Amino acid sequence: MRTTTLRRVGSRLFALLASLLIALSLAFALGRLSGDPTSSILGPMAPPAQHEALRHELGLDRPVLVQYFDYLKGTLTGDFGQSLKFYQSNTSLILDRLPYTLQLVGGGMALAVLIGVLLGVLAATREGTWWDRAASILALLGQSVPVFWMGMMLVVLFAVKLGWLPAGQSGSLRHLILPAITMSLYPMAQIARLTRASMSESLAEPFIDSARARGLSRARVVWRHVFKNAMMPILTIVVLQTGTLLSGAVAVEYVYSWPGLGQLALQAVQFRDFPLVQAIVVFGALVFVFLNLLVDVLHAIVDPRVR
Repeated sequence: MRTTTLRRVGSRLFALLASLLIALSLAFALGRLSGDPTSSILGPMAPPAQHEALRHELGLDRPVLVQYFDYLKGTLTGDFGQSLKFYQSNTSLILDRLPYTLQLVGGGMALAVLIGVLLGVLAATREGTWWDRAASILALLGQSVPVFWMGMMLVVLFAVKLGWLPAGQSGSLRHLILPAITMSLYPMAQIARLTRASMSESLAEPFIDSARARGLSRARVVWRHVFKNAMMPILTIVVLQTGTLLSGAVAVEYVYSWPGLGQLALQAVQFRDFPLVQAIVVFGALVFVFLNLLVDVLHAIVDPRVR
């Protein structure tokens, strides 16, 4: 039993490390294919000799394989290099912007989990009623409406027309409300659909009839027996959606001028600041690897059969 568990953990770690290496390699390749960063730094009027001098200073005139292995070595030792645009350490830039993205992701996921789980449970326990149809329509809208379009519509309605909330920027809790609602729509739809499907499957199990036959209340049957058994896939989607939001907040941050990692990544791409783009991609990959490990740990805690 212990050998099987160790083999499973080893296999999982190997798959995660391979995924991380592929992500690092793709970030390096895309950075080199995005063009010459000296053009963005010096401008089109600079003489060729100045471009060559800057390429030599940045190490871009060395063989690509040498640059690649230096990049991997720097990543393994925690050295993510310096930004070509901001002239600061990439690590400090990411750490400066990370709290803003965490606020956004935390607010969005809190809304998504709270409303998504509630909608899914209501739809599963009242199958065929208007609760079920309303939850299905909301889930469909959340998955099909583009995030940036929804963000702009919320700004027009609540900031421009009604004047209830700020249109953008960060600062107080009021600044967070519209971006968090926009951020929550897609994961909320995913969580609601999965909760409904998992709860419906658990409701059809024989032990649920047995629990009802013992005279347990409806609320106790739903939340203590049905929801507990349906929790594993819900936990998985919540953790994975958190990783997706952390690395994919570009559209929401752009619409609301939110100073998070998404805005930083956008500025880095526009300036061809490939060391900063690589550092942000590495950070996103590390977050995904960590969250995948967290999913495995949560599975083992919730369901002992997985151990």
